[in-house]
Amino acid sequence: MKKILTLLALVSLGGCATASNTYLADGKQGLSIDCSGEAMSWAKCYEKAEASCAGTGYTIIGTDGTPALEEQDKTLGVDVGNFKSRNIVVACK
Repeated sequence: MKKILTLLALVSLGGCATASNTYLADGKQGLSIDCSGEAMSWAKCYEKAEASCAGTGYTIIGTDGTPALEEQDKTLGVDVGNFKSRNIVVACK
């Protein structure tokens, strides 16, 4: 049981960006890419977009995410305990 819990903790921390199909306002198909969480970054979103568009390139339609904290709102200079939300919508070229 302890091994299973450890494995689940590692998987949830490592995570990976997920992409799902969506439709844009103009009716074209796009991708919604979620790379939320402490172990992820905006760079992971862009890497997933590049991989999902099979090297043809992409256009960023929009981004949404948790704003960065001001220095005075951090604990000892670190953003502790806040869930980071990151999402981009892209259209492959």
